Amino acid sequence: MNAALSGSREGSGYTPGTRRGGIRKITRRECRRWQLYLLLMPPLAYLIVFHYGAMYGLLIAFKNFNAMKGILGSDWVGMKWINKFVMSHNFWQIVRNTLSLSLYSLLAGFPIPIVLALAINACQKRWFKKTVQMGTYAPYFLSVTVVVSMLYQFLAEKTGVVNTMLFNITGERISFLTKPGIFQHLYVWSDVWQYTGYNSIIYIAALSSIDPSLHEAATVDGANKFQRTWHVDLPGILPTATILLILRIGQIMNVGFEKVYLMQNPMNISGSQIINTYIYQQSIGSQLPNFSYSTAVGLLNSLINFILLLSVNGLANRINGSGMF
Repeated sequence: MNAALSGSREGSGYTPGTRRGGIRKITRRECRRWQLYLLLMPPLAYLIVFHYGAMYGLLIAFKNFNAMKGILGSDWVGMKWINKFVMSHNFWQIVRNTLSLSLYSLLAGFPIPIVLALAINACQKRWFKKTVQMGTYAPYFLSVTVVVSMLYQFLAEKTGVVNTMLFNITGERISFLTKPGIFQHLYVWSDVWQYTGYNSIIYIAALSSIDPSLHEAATVDGANKFQRTWHVDLPGILPTATILLILRIGQIMNVGFEKVYLMQNPMNISGSQIINTYIYQQSIGSQLPNFSYSTAVGLLNSLINFILLLSVNGLANRINGSGMF
């Protein structure tokens, strides 16, 4: 049997040193690219330390954490803190606020950059296209603090420009910043104003990669500009839009904490309290922080996001095969 095996190896050109030679060749080739691996090390270390290494802290969600005892030394309580959050009196209000604000942001903020990209791509006048791009990109470079400050300046009840105009027309003033029912509108549409131009960049890049011969063929067939946009441009950016939609839905429960927290006040708390601000108030923002409870709430939030991500990705694969994995 050994003789037959040796004969088959000899017949196939196999030599014992072939595999070692191949490994040495690959090693030399990769060593010549050491600069690329050096550049890869910082983001890889960041990912390992702050994303995977930090998962060790999730044990706090199942323990009655005591800083003196440490994570492993603290008493195990199982699902106590998750049950406490689910059974709390404001659970449904917090979840409802988070979901409604996220879905509102998705419905308003996702299609508008696509429409803007299609409009800019269809524009023939170069100077007008550049002006629109500059005007829509500029708000992205403002910090969240500046945007919220602008909202306070424009919408202040006594000194705001909007209320001043409203008072001159109707004789009344509206306290926009303290009404729970108005909070979500202010949050979403200020986000649309700030991020629409920036979010359209990736769609404009996708549109530039569409084969021009498709437009030429559509023109020969008698299609007008709108028909070419609908039947050529829109299908061309559909895979890109699908991936971005999956990523967006995967983060649907993670509404921007900073902006919500800056806009939040005791008067609009019933409409502005979301999971992320609730976690902050139960941990760092509390005089008696309960880190186990806040960690359990954050873990539950992440699990919901993960389930949504898998569900939407599976749905996208079934519909048009353009899922992420």
